[in-house]
Amino acid sequence: MSRRTATMALTAVLLVALVALAWLVPVPYVAMSPGPTENTLGKVSGKPVITIEGHRTYPTKGQLDLTTVAVTSPDQKLDLAGMVAGWLDPRVAVIPRDYVYPPNQTPAQVQEQNAEQMETSQQAAIAAALRQTGDKVTSVVQVKAVVEKSPAVGRLKAADVILAVDGTKVSSAQQVVALVGRHQPGDKLVFSVRRGGKPREVTITTTKSPTDAKRAFVGIQPFDGFQFPFAVRINLGQDIGGPSAGTMFALAIVDKLTAGQLTGGRHVAGTGTIDADGKVGPIGGIQQKIAGAKEGGATTFLVPAANCPAAAGASTKDIRLVRIATLRDAVSALEVLNKNPKATVPTCGRG
Repeated sequence: MSRRTATMALTAVLLVALVALAWLVPVPYVAMSPGPTENTLGKVSGKPVITIEGHRTYPTKGQLDLTTVAVTSPDQKLDLAGMVAGWLDPRVAVIPRDYVYPPNQTPAQVQEQNAEQMETSQQAAIAAALRQTGDKVTSVVQVKAVVEKSPAVGRLKAADVILAVDGTKVSSAQQVVALVGRHQPGDKLVFSVRRGGKPREVTITTTKSPTDAKRAFVGIQPFDGFQFPFAVRINLGQDIGGPSAGTMFALAIVDKLTAGQLTGGRHVAGTGTIDADGKVGPIGGIQQKIAGAKEGGATTFLVPAANCPAAAGASTKDIRLVRIATLRDAVSALEVLNKNPKATVPTCGRG
């Protein structure tokens, strides 16, 4: 073999090796694909997803599926091969990693945030459902958590309802933060709270904030919560986080609290965040959620109005996209379709 031939052969081998290496190099993207679904009217490990105590409930029929997306986990890296495979798969979306996982957050922080969003969305879903059925919902400010080794330890507890701070009545978590922020480290604050239905006053001596030595610090996480006239609990068997299941939780609660079957025995799926007043908000991965719903057997899919333009790119064969902007829209559309499956209801441009 001549030197020229040997050099060309070595170059070719190195080129192949470099291409193979580049194929495995991590890229700043994640893949989003259809995830599992959960029937909010059903059971998980033998326990109902929705449990209601202290109020009459009615038999339900059919399915109201919440939908999810499967995303490259925060502690994994998508390589070039995976990115190209995602581009070639119509069921998969490849998006910049920073859209899903902010660069300043650790995987643990992302998980914690998703869990918090799920808990908040469940509370909002219960509030929206009860308001839809005409039950009384009271907005309150509560202690979400007490920071370890802080002045509040042993004095305030999670789920305490905060009524006032130093005699000033509060109506939002932001107001609590502002009232504490007016003080200096070392000042005493009196919290008027309700615990177990009984009012009490708790005096706490503030200390320096861990992030600002000039700011007073109590050591609680206040949040805007609700008090309900009866118990509603949501049990999920899958590791699902984020706020996008709120609308489907609310619909399941409404179905259980009202006579008749909301679905008419049909297989309905959907998605959407929800606030306590019943407003449905947009979510990510709408096309993947529609694909997952179809694979699960759903024939009707409830789409947040703001997601309709993106939903238009999904395959809608054998599934009907119903546009909703509020919980009331969703209930009304399902009631109409229950009476007549071929009736006209708001859609995302397709029947």
